[in-house]
Amino acid sequence: MKINHAFGSGSPKSFQVYRRGDFDLESGTIKRTRKPKNSPLHPFKMIKSIGNRIQYYSKLHPIMVFFISLSVGVTILMVLSLYESQFRMMSNYKKSDKGSDTYPFAKFRNLVMVAGHSVYTSSSCEKVDKENAWFLESYQKHPGQAATFVTHIQEGIEVAARDDEALLLFSGGETRKDAGPRSEAQSYWIVAESKGWFGKKEIVRLRALTEEYARDSFENLLFSVCRFRELTGTYPHNITVVGYDFKEERFVHLHRSAIRFPDTRFFYSGTPSSSTSREAALKGEALVRTQFQDDPYGCLGSLRRKKLGRDPFHRSIPYPNGCPELQGLFKYCGVAPFPGSLPWAV
Repeated sequence: MKINHAFGSGSPKSFQVYRRGDFDLESGTIKRTRKPKNSPLHPFKMIKSIGNRIQYYSKLHPIMVFFISLSVGVTILMVLSLYESQFRMMSNYKKSDKGSDTYPFAKFRNLVMVAGHSVYTSSSCEKVDKENAWFLESYQKHPGQAATFVTHIQEGIEVAARDDEALLLFSGGETRKDAGPRSEAQSYWIVAESKGWFGKKEIVRLRALTEEYARDSFENLLFSVCRFRELTGTYPHNITVVGYDFKEERFVHLHRSAIRFPDTRFFYSGTPSSSTSREAALKGEALVRTQFQDDPYGCLGSLRRKKLGRDPFHRSIPYPNGCPELQGLFKYCGVAPFPGSLPWAV
């Protein structure tokens, strides 16, 4: 009998040859062919691999790896510090900016600021025109000096009374140690109260407040602007400063320029000094004006020392917490005007 060894498609014993790798000789089973897949990313393996590479390079170039690590660390710290300061500023802004309903004087648009010059020390309100009722420095001890303080208070009240949108602020801190922890601003408010607000009590009293941290004329202006923001939620549209007539140039040309407030919205209402102190006052003003020309922000040299001397009780100044938009201005110290953005700058 002839055996047919040919295997073909028509043969009953024909079969297809398995591809290599499809048949397991040991188990006698057929392996299913797997389609190649992209291997998934394994974060832990990647981290381990990177760590191994870093370890490898650190052995070859230890100094270079050290400086690279140091640079990365410093960069991270700088970025975190930047974000932390921005977050703190925004947090302060949110705390102070809670909506117009929470500001007790939100409807007022203009600021009238009376700069303080002395502390009232008398226990009686009947001596406001007497020099011995005020704590006076040696250069202030002139007949009629106390009356000029009262004139400033009255002028501030008169200016505010003519403007229904004005908020009146008496500005001045606890500047005299021997006068005790009494502020110039509170002294002026008490005198105004004792005088019945010069017939304008019903019109002005409820919108007359104090700024009790200023130690010089520049701070009288800057701190009062910040205090206005605390009370109203906005910055003043117009500013009127009340003080001695011979200080007008200092406020209008030096202090106003330092905070870059528009000159068309800045006004000065000056009253005369006592006749007995006029000559000495003009000489002193010329010196102070020169100092502020060289140091517009009062943060260097003699102006700084004078300011520290007028803080005998080491009061912690709260600003610019109530006016976060002015944070850069409060920190600035230079001869050129502050270059940053300001809410009123045009």
